[in-house]
Amino acid sequence: MVDGFDADAMIERFRERAAGVKRRNLPPVAGEERRHFLEQAQLDFQDFAMLGDAEATMEDGILRLSIDLRPPEAR
Repeated sequence: MVDGFDADAMIERFRERAAGVKRRNLPPVAGEERRHFLEQAQLDFQDFAMLGDAEATMEDGILRLSIDLRPPEAR
């Protein structure tokens, strides 16, 4: 890609982060803090998983990530 930048490696790191969120242990929290932790974990997983599914292209030094959000049967 550009100056040693490897978009595929970056996407793989996002896949690893998504898997890490799934393995994340729940800290000893309760009530509102627990709810907030679980909501944040869900958002982290969603964001990392989406980027982990991206297809990267580099055009004139511009990195473009394409993420197909259509259901599998519509692709």
